[in-house]
Amino acid sequence: MTRIGIILGSTRPGRNGEQVAKWVYDVAARRTDAEFELVDLADFPLPHLDEPLPPSVGRYQNEHTKQWAATIGSFDGFVIVTPEYNHGTSGVLKNAIDFLYAEWNNKAVGFVSYGGTGGTRAVEHLRLVAGELQLADVRQQVALSLVTEFENYSTFKPGEYNLAPLNTMLDQVVAWSTALAPLRHMAA
Repeated sequence: MTRIGIILGSTRPGRNGEQVAKWVYDVAARRTDAEFELVDLADFPLPHLDEPLPPSVGRYQNEHTKQWAATIGSFDGFVIVTPEYNHGTSGVLKNAIDFLYAEWNNKAVGFVSYGGTGGTRAVEHLRLVAGELQLADVRQQVALSLVTEFENYSTFKPGEYNLAPLNTMLDQVVAWSTALAPLRHMAA
């Protein structure tokens, strides 16, 4: 069965991302075409990148990196839930991504973003990063505005109209993750 990790890309106190990631997981968990698991970066307290060798070498020396690599390596694809901070993604998410290389390769990724403009600029940032990591980013994105999808900018209340883009994005991530399986097996 295809395994998809839903990565919660914020560790900020009072973060909106926790509500969004739970919504994504609840919708995804009703599906039968893949297994979904929530991966909260708060559960992986990675320091600023502290590996002496580049991640592309794949010789991790720190235990926290090895644990993170085992987690990411266990998935066939990802949904990244990202806030938008200053026209980009969160520093903690970018740092977590930068720790690894091969564990990301030949997998699919979809994005759910939130922010003042729906987090679209954070996703554009992440699409560039995905290309370098050989992650196949799917076209469909879910962009959630703090103005229309959050009461008082903090209580998540998604409109029903968000379900169609979310399900389309999940369809694409599962399909692409499945299609890329032969490439992952050749690299193993």
